[in-house]
Amino acid sequence: MNKCILVGNLTRDPELKQTPSGVSVCNFSIAVNRNYSNANGEREADFINIITWRGLAENCGKYLAKGRKVAICGSIQTRSYDDKDGNRRYVTEVVAEDVEFIGGGNGGESGGAQREDKPASPKKLTSELKPVEDDGLPF
Repeated sequence: MNKCILVGNLTRDPELKQTPSGVSVCNFSIAVNRNYSNANGEREADFINIITWRGLAENCGKYLAKGRKVAICGSIQTRSYDDKDGNRRYVTEVVAEDVEFIGGGNGGESGGAQREDKPASPKKLTSELKPVEDDGLPF
C-alpha cells in the first residue's frame, strides 16, 4: 500500500502547465514541520514536491498561492532521468489524489500572496439560492 497524508504550507506559487495532449498538471512544494526540535531547540521542516493532475491541477493552480496551508492525500512516486550532462537524477514526489485548502484565501497563516481569481463568497452563493417546493419530495 502506498498512501500518505501531509499538512503543510506552500513554499512557492504553484506552476500550472499542460501536457502536449492537453492534460493539466500542477506542481508545487509544501513545507511540513517535524514533530520534534533539533539540538538548538528549533523545529525543522521537510520540503516535499507535490504534483496534481486534470481538474485538481486546475483548481490548485487557480486558488493556491505561496504560504497557503493545505492537506494532501496521495501516493509517493519515485522516478529517474538523465540530465543534460548525462548524469542520472532521482526525483521523489507525492502524486496528490485530494487537496484540501485550509485557512483563508490570503495565503493562510504565513500571509502569502493572494490570487486575484477568488471563489464567490458564501453570502453571494446563498443569495442566489431559490426556495424549493417540498410537497413533492419523498421524505
